[in-house]
Amino acid sequence: MERASQFIGQSTAFLDALDRASQAATLERPVLVVGERGTGKELIAERLHRLSLRWDGPLITMNCAALPETLIEAELFGHEAGAFTGATKARAGRFEEADGGTLFLDELGTLSMGAQERLLRAVEYGEINRIGSSNPIRVDVRIVGATNENLPKMVDDYRFRADLLDRLSFEVITLPPLRARDGDVEVLADHFGRRMAAELSWDSWPGFDDMAKKELDNYAWPGNVRELRNVVERAVYRSGNANVAINRIEFDPFESIWTPSGSNNSAASPFPPNKPDNDSIPHNDGIIESEAVQSSEHVIPAIDIDDFRKASETYEKMILEAAMEKHRYNQRQTAAALNLSYDQLRHCLKKYDMLG
Repeated sequence: MERASQFIGQSTAFLDALDRASQAATLERPVLVVGERGTGKELIAERLHRLSLRWDGPLITMNCAALPETLIEAELFGHEAGAFTGATKARAGRFEEADGGTLFLDELGTLSMGAQERLLRAVEYGEINRIGSSNPIRVDVRIVGATNENLPKMVDDYRFRADLLDRLSFEVITLPPLRARDGDVEVLADHFGRRMAAELSWDSWPGFDDMAKKELDNYAWPGNVRELRNVVERAVYRSGNANVAINRIEFDPFESIWTPSGSNNSAASPFPPNKPDNDSIPHNDGIIESEAVQSSEHVIPAIDIDDFRKASETYEKMILEAAMEKHRYNQRQTAAALNLSYDQLRHCLKKYDMLG
């Protein structure tokens, strides 16, 4: 499937950004694409190239944050043999590779001041110099830059050249975050879900149940479309059933009661995180009360213990019932009140057939 076809959405904010990109594509001018991570900046750069007069030329991509500062300039402008240690032969840089086409500079805000100065000359005069050479090379390249930084503020903080920003910002396309794209979460989730179902060779696509749709729509999506895709694809493959609507959404795949605590090594403790020891559980003549349940209007009755496992399960179920009723069956509020993750609570409810 072509990446360029992955523009999916119907919200006004999204369509406005797409339309602005289409209008700017035919102009031989630099464009800046601004947006949070995962909003589709690289896809916009591809659109700018494919709809431009340079569509049959190369589209060269460089992530400015992926290389150490000492190699950025050599990667951009190339180098001659012997220009620095390890440069055993001459090498063309990204500008020369993009000649006649488009050079997409992702994470533009991470460029060093030295690289910014050389980039400014290339943009202004259409000339570059390989590292270790004084002979200018003419290049015909359109620059598309992308960043999730506030470049005007970086200029104020003397971390980005004002003259370079002026040259690159002929047009600025700011992509809306997913949380601002009204109605697009459901459309995108359905698209990614169907695609994952096809990848798993499912005969049909069961969709999401109403609760799952609500959870997807209410989530803030800090990772935007990229995060949504991961969450949806994970939910589909973990469901494992093409005949039942997806009803479980896990936003954080790292969330677990067994998650390592980092520098606070708890390996010596026999208890998992947040599990109380016996001394921390208040006792009252055979009545064991959870703090979350004590704070409600419900009182857990005493349990005649002749089967420890059955008594424990009965006690757990009563805690869940009391907490769910107190919080009007809002699962997220109940999970927070019981110091559980949402997925942990769902697991408990499923165990006692309380998901109804």
